[in-house]
Amino acid sequence: MNKLAIALTSSAALALAACGDTAADEPVTEDTAMADTMANDTAMADGTLVEIAQGNPDFSTLVAAVNAANLGETLSGPGPYTVFAPTNSAFDALPDGTVEDLTTNNTDQLATILKYHVVNGDVTSQALTQAITDAGDAGYEIETLGGGTLTATMDGGNVILTDATGGTATVTQTDIDASNGVIHAIDAVLMPQ
Repeated sequence: MNKLAIALTSSAALALAACGDTAADEPVTEDTAMADTMANDTAMADGTLVEIAQGNPDFSTLVAAVNAANLGETLSGPGPYTVFAPTNSAFDALPDGTVEDLTTNNTDQLATILKYHVVNGDVTSQALTQAITDAGDAGYEIETLGGGTLTATMDGGNVILTDATGGTATVTQTDIDASNGVIHAIDAVLMPQ
């Protein structure tokens, strides 16, 4: 985790230094503002899954959970990985005290739950929907990093993931690119058997 903090601090320092290279008399036009925005978007895609999640306020609980479960190094590795990332509201929907208990007392169980949200490979939304279509009514089975299985189906144009306990999560945002994979936001925390 210290290496990640050092890397993030270094990246921030480089970004700030780069901002200072602009000539004071250079006017900011709509074209330069758009070019800056596109450069920032490209830079974001160059971050790892963990770095991208850290930069998204909707994933702050997930980031805290990844850190508590000591999975930051794995998800910062070469991958590629696909992460079905529960949003903060997904974690908030768990019974009171669950997140606190998992992040402080049951980090092994937390790691098992989080690995259930990760798939080996870079699975884009287009590839996933095609696999679901090809699989038919039974749905497409996805093996997770933790060894469990998720079943992906379509409902009214939405991808629905069903976990081992019969719980479901809807994919709410797709194809958040990272240098070592892709993130798809989901509206519920999935549970392994």
